[in-house]
Amino acid sequence: MKKFLALLLAAVMVFALAACGQQAAPAPAAEAPAAEAPAEQPAEAPADEGVTLDVIICQYGPNTNEWFLGSGMNGTNFVDKFESENPGIKLNLEVISWNDVHQVVDTRIANNNAPDILNIDTFSEFVPDGLLMPVKDYCPEDLYNDFFPAFIAESVIDDTVWAVPDLASARALFYNVDLLKDAGVEVPTTWAELEDACQAILDYYNGEIYPWGIDMTTDEGQACFAYYAWGNGGGFVDADGNWALNSPENVEAVNFAVGLVNKGFTNPNPATETRYDLQDMFAAGKLAMLLTTNQLPTYVSDKGGSINMATAGIPANEGKTGSSVGVMDRVMAFKDDSAPDQAARNEAIGKFLKFFYDPENYVGWVSMEGFLPAVNSAVEALVASDPSFGAWLDVLGSCQFYPAAKAEWATVRQGVTTVEQNALIGGDVQAGLDALQAEVAG
Repeated sequence: MKKFLALLLAAVMVFALAACGQQAAPAPAAEAPAAEAPAEQPAEAPADEGVTLDVIICQYGPNTNEWFLGSGMNGTNFVDKFESENPGIKLNLEVISWNDVHQVVDTRIANNNAPDILNIDTFSEFVPDGLLMPVKDYCPEDLYNDFFPAFIAESVIDDTVWAVPDLASARALFYNVDLLKDAGVEVPTTWAELEDACQAILDYYNGEIYPWGIDMTTDEGQACFAYYAWGNGGGFVDADGNWALNSPENVEAVNFAVGLVNKGFTNPNPATETRYDLQDMFAAGKLAMLLTTNQLPTYVSDKGGSINMATAGIPANEGKTGSSVGVMDRVMAFKDDSAPDQAARNEAIGKFLKFFYDPENYVGWVSMEGFLPAVNSAVEALVASDPSFGAWLDVLGSCQFYPAAKAEWATVRQGVTTVEQNALIGGDVQAGLDALQAEVAG
């Protein structure tokens, strides 16, 4: 029975993830991956001695560096374990902060020194310049088929898969159960209820507790835009996949979010206080509600907090439906025309991926940082180690993704954040979104 339940949960996970989608309907999940599924790679001689892979990994939390480079893998680390099991392949692996990684990668590309393997959120800006290798060139077929199809479909441009999913997170409303209970506040489901709840919390605690968290920094400004735009029937793109940034729904949504700040319902500095700052406030019992990722309980625990917390759906405007933000980061491989043996290099990249996604390694990584998996093989093990993981299946079923496969996404990501920050100091939201729309849509 236990095995049956675990398999059932795995099946539900695949169904839920397949239901996730961005507002521009992507190529059907079953078609996009099939079009690029790698052919079964013939057995070859091991990669030549001396293959070295430059790898950049983003820092997801306090455990990332320790797991990859310290002793977080039961006394060893990812690099040492990989090299011991893959003689002849060396890893030159760096863990870089999310605040710095985009600049670091851009600089390395400009200096003709791109990494062999990159873990980052976006990929589409690298495709037009021919910098990436198609996934089929290096990813083993059995691993490729283990990825959730809906995730693979988010990295398709012109019927080619350019990256594989690293891991995923979903966003939800987290709230401090005790703070809301003491203030006599119900969990809000609409924007009107949210404003009433914020006012009640502000009054009850005499301004000593921030009712609502908002992050409009360059780290999470695009997520902020998504929370409120999707919750108002808007979004980044229309039903046909065209940019629709300056829609009336989006303008109203940004104005509402900024209004929460202006009414004193939020943390005081949304343009500079990141998601991690908000999570610190929440862990310290100073913030009642925030929208953030599913790894918040792990984060709070690591900080030594003991908050009685619970999750709920993201509030939406009256008559609208809230939507979780499904966030998927990626792993991609850059071309290197100077490599003396391309086949050996590609094989080494494939071995890196096989090792990383092996449940023996991958489950520990995903669990440690509190993420959701990108491969079927990890689901059963994760549910077995943490039964609460199953609760996130409902959230995943309603999530939408950023339109990161569109070439203009990097500009849009920064652009909506700039509009939000300008609005905080009195800028006109309609004018800002009009200008952004003209820039990316022509």
